[in-house]
Amino acid sequence: MSNDLYAVVGNPISHSKSPRIHSLFARQTGEAMEYTAIQAPLDDFAGTVAEFFRAGGCGLNVTVPFKEQAWALADRRAVRAEKAGAANTLYRNQAGDLVADNTDGQGLVTDLTVNHGITLAGRKLLVLGAGGAVRGVLGPLLAAGPASLTLANRTVSRAQALVELFADEAGETGLSACGFETPDQPFDLIINGTSASLQGDLPPLSQAVIDRHTQVYDMMYAATTTPFNQWALDQGAAQAVDGLGMLVEQAAESFRIWRGVSPQTAPVMAALRS
Repeated sequence: MSNDLYAVVGNPISHSKSPRIHSLFARQTGEAMEYTAIQAPLDDFAGTVAEFFRAGGCGLNVTVPFKEQAWALADRRAVRAEKAGAANTLYRNQAGDLVADNTDGQGLVTDLTVNHGITLAGRKLLVLGAGGAVRGVLGPLLAAGPASLTLANRTVSRAQALVELFADEAGETGLSACGFETPDQPFDLIINGTSASLQGDLPPLSQAVIDRHTQVYDMMYAATTTPFNQWALDQGAAQAVDGLGMLVEQAAESFRIWRGVSPQTAPVMAALRS
């Protein structure tokens, strides 16, 4: 009997850790599956998806730059994907419909709260960026019940658009938008949702956003401390965490959706770190 086929689709894709993560999950849980990486042409993501499922594929993860296209392609969308405007998980249901989900926000919140013991409820959050990465995690962050969530972005109008989009999910949380330079008091938790620091470019934040109680989380990850996390530690932040755990946790949620099994993430994170 052949293994069920899964893959991650992106462009470029050779750097992706997803095949290793899902192979480790499969070995751990005894699931009969094979997981590969597919580089889709920039102008034919839809054709790549159609061919994958036509050839008997069971599920896809989707990464940059195709998450919005995956969302648009779907016949049905999970609630969390609908609002995110992007999808990182695709599969066909029993009726043959292409279903889109977004596990990024779940992955982030699980990594923050379970793996690192970081409290979200009742705390002051500063989230940097207003692109697809931030839009994909805003819903789950708001659902965790922070006291306030400030979205800072270079183009304030983009952050304001997200504030308006998620206003009905904010509940008791004070949700607001501003530029990078505006915040001038310390936050409990700062989440960097921009990719700028990997190019060595840092958002022009005031040092005043950090005090000795501030925890920071960079959604990017690297073999060494990310430039953003290093900056925060240099300002005296209490804790700095990168996004490798988010990558593993969002993958685990995709795995659970596809296979109905929840893998253990700690040994996989340890293997990736080593």
